[in-house]
Amino acid sequence: MEFVAFIGEDKESWGQVKGLMNRIDCEKIFIVKSKKVSDFPVNSKTQVITVDSGKSLIDLKEDILTSLKGKLSGDFEVALSLASGNGKEHMALISALLSIPVGIRLVVFTKKGVEWIN
Repeated sequence: MEFVAFIGEDKESWGQVKGLMNRIDCEKIFIVKSKKVSDFPVNSKTQVITVDSGKSLIDLKEDILTSLKGKLSGDFEVALSLASGNGKEHMALISALLSIPVGIRLVVFTKKGVEWIN
């Protein structure tokens, strides 16, 4: 399974995603980030996809879809964190993933560790 997350400008939420990146059992990590974000730390499993969040929702979705299609391993689902970013960015990412098509398992990092919320 791969892990996918959006990184927005809301730095206070980055710790949630970093915690998942460091502890989730996955083959690859795909970070979709706003072009305004420049200092989010990544590891060796991470591929960063930079998008222009100022675009329309439809154009943003198409950019994400084009960038992710063919890069996911072919598993039926991905682990997804929506801890960072805004509603438009989340809708574009979810729509792109479902259009690939892959299923989505929402994941969160808590005091107990990695937890699935669906």
